[in-house]
Amino acid sequence: MDDAQGSGLPDANPFTQIPIEITVSVGRARPLVHELLRLKRDAILPLDRKLDDPVELYVGDKLIARGELSELDGDQAGFLAVRLTEVADLKNGL
Repeated sequence: MDDAQGSGLPDANPFTQIPIEITVSVGRARPLVHELLRLKRDAILPLDRKLDDPVELYVGDKLIARGELSELDGDQAGFLAVRLTEVADLKNGL
């Protein structure tokens, strides 16, 4: 018997090979409608978070983790990544 199939590892399930989309939330803005209508290029839209606050990771509307933004190195320098600091217990909540 194949180890992955007999061990109960997620790789034994073919559904584990389906990609999902994770949304990273860095904060929320709550402008009034008249402020929103006046937004132009180079406008600053304040968020409800500080630069050092954790970001939140969602699958759909389900919070799955929190983390810190970081920059990748090497060939991917300049691209953003998230270093996870807290991962949800999906059975019992975060």
